[in-house]
Amino acid sequence: MYMSQKLFNEDYLKHLCQKYSLTPSKKYGQNYLVNPEPIEKMVNAAEIKKDDVVVEVGPGFGVLTLALAEKAKKVISFEIEKKLTTYWKNITGHPERSEGSLLANERDSSAEPQNDKYKNIEIVWGNILYEFKGDGLKAGEYKVVANLPYQITSHVIRKFLEMENNPDMLVLMVQKEVAERICAQAGDMSVLAVSVQYYGKPEIVTFVPRSSFWPMPAVDSAVIKIKINKDNAGAKNNSESFFKLVKAGFSSRRKMLIKNLSAVADRQALRNLFKELGIDEKVRAQELSVEQWKEIVAKLSF
Repeated sequence: MYMSQKLFNEDYLKHLCQKYSLTPSKKYGQNYLVNPEPIEKMVNAAEIKKDDVVVEVGPGFGVLTLALAEKAKKVISFEIEKKLTTYWKNITGHPERSEGSLLANERDSSAEPQNDKYKNIEIVWGNILYEFKGDGLKAGEYKVVANLPYQITSHVIRKFLEMENNPDMLVLMVQKEVAERICAQAGDMSVLAVSVQYYGKPEIVTFVPRSSFWPMPAVDSAVIKIKINKDNAGAKNNSESFFKLVKAGFSSRRKMLIKNLSAVADRQALRNLFKELGIDEKVRAQELSVEQWKEIVAKLSF
């Protein structure tokens, strides 16, 4: 049995946890996959090519990391659990690194990978939200593939969407409810859905039952793919005005949108604009599409 297959075995995972003095942490969202199917679907959804650079969050024992490394040119994984330092050094042979250029070629000649198959894996020890700066990575020239700790899901998504050098796409394992909110359509929108769809096109790849993990979490999961819009220059330039309006619009979901927006814009001007755009005055924020939000922002002056 190959190492990547062993990592789906619950008994083997328990052995590793004991060996490295680990107790699966709710704080860090440490639930390990014991079902290989979601990994295969994540890798396929990411359309990884031999020249791709992939950024991963929370590799754990590497069930996703190793699968990515077999297809990508380089995998850069951010891990916060320092107890896994020896584990990863044994796999890659790389010394510990916590800062510096992500694509730096300078390495200690005495620390060449012990396993040539995984020499393209680099583990960065630290919190992705603070450590990742995107040094050496150009916009649209890398991908993010990760089984995210659920408590940082929205923060990670926001970080990568708003970066100047944001990725080509994100393929993420997230809580099922969050996945459905992100991929919502007009009529059931939220600030989260509007925010993600402003920058890219999300879709649900597959649902993952809670029984696919050890320890079994309290919720089901889903894999989502967010393909970033190629031309995001305009989006980034107008993002402050856009999200100011969106947040005002969703300030009270039960109220009519025009009433919420009157806190940041003239009500009569809004009435005239809604009529021009063919939007019902009684509409609520969750009923608008992202394109309608963009039209409103484009017509208003802030």
